[in-house]
Amino acid sequence: MVTLQTAENALKSVYLGAIAEQINIATSPLFAKIKRASKDIFGKEIVKAAPFGVNGGFCAGGETDALPVAGNSSYVQLRSALKNLYGKFEISDKAVRASTSNVGAFVNLLADEMEKLVKSCSFNLNRMLFGDGSGLVATVSAATAGELTCDSVRNLAEGMMLDVYKADGTKLGQVPMTIISVDRVNNKVKYATTFTDTVSAGAKLYIQGSKDKEITGIEALFTASELYGLKKSDYAWLTPYKDATAGEISDIRIQKAIDFLEENADSRVNFIATSREVRRAYQEYLGIYRKNVDIVDMGNGYKTITHNGIPVYAERFMAPKAMYLLNTDDFTLYEMADWSWIEDGAGHILRQNAGFPTYSATLVKYAELICDKPLGQGKLENIALSVEDPYKTYIPANE
Repeated sequence: MVTLQTAENALKSVYLGAIAEQINIATSPLFAKIKRASKDIFGKEIVKAAPFGVNGGFCAGGETDALPVAGNSSYVQLRSALKNLYGKFEISDKAVRASTSNVGAFVNLLADEMEKLVKSCSFNLNRMLFGDGSGLVATVSAATAGELTCDSVRNLAEGMMLDVYKADGTKLGQVPMTIISVDRVNNKVKYATTFTDTVSAGAKLYIQGSKDKEITGIEALFTASELYGLKKSDYAWLTPYKDATAGEISDIRIQKAIDFLEENADSRVNFIATSREVRRAYQEYLGIYRKNVDIVDMGNGYKTITHNGIPVYAERFMAPKAMYLLNTDDFTLYEMADWSWIEDGAGHILRQNAGFPTYSATLVKYAELICDKPLGQGKLENIALSVEDPYKTYIPANE
């Protein structure tokens, strides 16, 4: 007979390891290349010594000259709080009771919930990886009753629960907005929540409870004035390379950025992330110049084109006209432990929701992403999404 205790035992011994592995694998190829560590964690924060510059104790002296003065290697401490990542699922008492005498039905019930939980955690973890840590997923450009037009819906999905902040920064209502439909062609969303105040243009949408609490994603390297407790204005090596010139994508433009990173930061780019729009423009560029398109197998079913052997991976959460040039060796995901279930004082995972005939369980991970060499990363912006063919023959309109 299936009981709640049976369910808890299955969640602990059968599903937990598989869930953690699936989240780590399914998040994205970039996430899979980032190393994970639990050292340098002190209490609730990460304190990491980051070297920069070179040791100055070198000279080329005369035969009887004094030896060089010893130099010290330069270090600073990078500090950042561990972020609290949660994934929660819920099942009804009725569903549990309906499957108590049918083990197969109960297994299917749990498997379905675990699949949805893995998808949600992977989606949001990948979104945060490319974000700036603010939790902002969209800005409203126009609003009508029950429908919003946004600047972009690439970060949105049906079922998401979002906090709405007005243009002046005040939170709108106490109940999260639930997305019920996403029009990905016209950048519109329909929502179910009714607010006492009006949602208007300029409002910002954040993942529920997440405003300014997400991991420090890659975009923060290029937009934040401070990183890991340090001001960029005090340390030039905290500022990555950025080319915001409007123009076409080309091997020369990419190589120029890679050369800068190699010469100025001794950084070896090993991963290029871009939007699907930019990848198509790059493929168009390669086709125009009659270049071979090399394909690399990144594992776990991912294949992509390359630039001089470096994978150029198209990522959903990239801005449409941007490209990151990254050295993944400079990134570390610090974590107290892998994903685990939150347990109460008695060791229970499934708990009844007060006042409701439902049970819920919550996954948790305490983690933060650190890049110890921001100068070694690059970004291209304002990339044109079509490429002019220099070999195209001009044909007058009247012929």
